[in-house]
Amino acid sequence: MQAGTFRSDASPAGAAKPRSLRASRAALPPRGTPEGIGERPRSTRAQGHGKVHLVGAGPGDPDLLTVKALRLITGAEVVVYDHLVGEAVVALIPPAARRLYAGKEAGNHALAQHEINRLLVELAREGHDVVRLKGGDPFIFGRGGEEMQALLEAGVECEIVPGITAAAGAASATGIPLTHREHAQTLVFATGHLKDDTVDLDWAALARPRQTVVVYMGLGALEIICTQMISHGLAADTPAAVIHAATTPRQCGVHATLATLPGAVRAAGIRAPALIMIGEVVALDPGALLAAAATAG
Repeated sequence: MQAGTFRSDASPAGAAKPRSLRASRAALPPRGTPEGIGERPRSTRAQGHGKVHLVGAGPGDPDLLTVKALRLITGAEVVVYDHLVGEAVVALIPPAARRLYAGKEAGNHALAQHEINRLLVELAREGHDVVRLKGGDPFIFGRGGEEMQALLEAGVECEIVPGITAAAGAASATGIPLTHREHAQTLVFATGHLKDDTVDLDWAALARPRQTVVVYMGLGALEIICTQMISHGLAADTPAAVIHAATTPRQCGVHATLATLPGAVRAAGIRAPALIMIGEVVALDPGALLAAAATAG
């Protein structure tokens, strides 16, 4: 989906007109018009309502922000941000901006998702332009789709600003290619934490050979994931890795096989946030992951 502004075609009360989405480039300047990095998002207070920008903060390194994300963050008046937003990115928020933390850690949610949805709607209705800052990309395991739906159903205008997803950041930071013509013709992103707190994934699909599997938010279920992948046919000696805090100064990780990965992670004391990478491409790491682990240790 192209980055853009989306609106809900609100119908009068009781009307049966279906809601539709339309993309607009009104939020972007004409070609050739420079955008000031410190420019604040355009306020809509005169119309009595604001707008929400669902902004991808990337994997943690502020140098990996998009130009548009940087402009919105440094010019924000209200920011609602997640636990996975890098510290260096949070530091870019103007001191005068109102900051609201809505982070989610395992078993510790500052706000439930329905409360975050309501907060975004309320802030926009108060006339604020809101930067909703999310780690990685808003639409890749970032609940951006749920928040967009809630905003549009409430008649609130929203804009989606993509970000570099954690898997792409980890790949570049470690030298592990996500795809390779000789080793992986398929790339699969999966979540290790479903809405009902289970890890009931499509194991047969994930255990196919010659593909790369990247599991987000799966560290707490690592033993289950590795066991299920092996029991569904993936070789126990398949290369695998866990990378913590990729692209940040805290980056570290371990190499192992699918069978030995849980023990290697325990021995290294790796904690969330972390990505699990499984597939032959992991063996192609030129040493960046191990070097990072030694530096972090």
